[in-house]
Amino acid sequence: MEYIKFTKRDAFSKELAQKVNDYLKSNNLKKFGSWKILLKVPLMFTIYLLPYFLMVFGVIESKWIMLLMSLTMGVGMAGIGLSIMHDANHGSFSKRPWINKMMSYSMEVLGGNGLNWRIQHNVLHHSFTNVHDLDEDIKPVGLLRFSPNEPKKKIHKFQVYYAWFFYGLMTLSWMTNKDFAQLIRYKKKDLLAAQNITYGKAMFFLIFSKVLYYVAIAVVPLVVMDISWWQWLIGFFSMHFISGSILAFVFQPAHVMPETSFMTVENHQEENPDESWAVHQMKTTANFENWNPILTWYVGGLNYQIEHHLFPDISHVHYPKISKIVKTIAEKHGVPYNYHKTWGGAIFSHLRLLNRLGRA
Repeated sequence: MEYIKFTKRDAFSKELAQKVNDYLKSNNLKKFGSWKILLKVPLMFTIYLLPYFLMVFGVIESKWIMLLMSLTMGVGMAGIGLSIMHDANHGSFSKRPWINKMMSYSMEVLGGNGLNWRIQHNVLHHSFTNVHDLDEDIKPVGLLRFSPNEPKKKIHKFQVYYAWFFYGLMTLSWMTNKDFAQLIRYKKKDLLAAQNITYGKAMFFLIFSKVLYYVAIAVVPLVVMDISWWQWLIGFFSMHFISGSILAFVFQPAHVMPETSFMTVENHQEENPDESWAVHQMKTTANFENWNPILTWYVGGLNYQIEHHLFPDISHVHYPKISKIVKTIAEKHGVPYNYHKTWGGAIFSHLRLLNRLGRA
């Protein structure tokens, strides 16, 4: 497979790296999460696990309140993924590698697979953002078209109306078929070796973690709770639909936007052979609603997606301050800084692009 070869450094990259390093050093800050991110662990896990235990131990017996608890678990599930698992799998949660490793297993607690996530997100998405056939985040199921470089189908003209439903299935897909399909695909692409794991070991851990997850989330509730299988299924689906929807509407407005760039390896090498990786990230990424501290706290700073893509090894707790540096230097060097004032406005712009891609 052919990859993009970025120019190692340019004036923008050098000055940006120097200024951010100076900021951290002058303020005696480490790039990790500190107490601010540690506080999120009990809070987010409480949102996710407390409703589960209240139902399992019979404290809550009303079916309607159980449904509400399932929806609450979905909010906690997304919060753990955005605020804890994400930093941990980037190695920025803590200065201690073993803590990062331990927190990275929060992905398995949610029913996903950390290894697949690191390859898809850290290796492919961060290295080749919005590049056709390299960034899997812009290559969804055939019913959706996220890039002008993807083939267009007749059904795509309706995607602006049905895309949200498939967004809600995101984490449900992880729980079932996607993790297995990804692991097989990454083996064929020889991407497991760099993660220092064999295919056999990875598959064993994947199956083992899935069994544990389904015992906890399905077998235990069906055995100890006074519910039928279809009532459990409604709760399970509702939890994942809320979680998937939140995750999708955080990540989609960060890259699949009218103002962000999409490219193939060939046209990038022809048109931008001297472009640095940092400038590429600026062209393919967007921020939204950076003024809202509550949103920033819940989504793990991923409304500062530009800063995250430029400095994935720096914890999200530093992004609000770093963003001022990035914006100033980008303006100085004539590099775009894509920003939407509100989250709702960013989602609307994303939907406009879906409509355009579906009808182009």
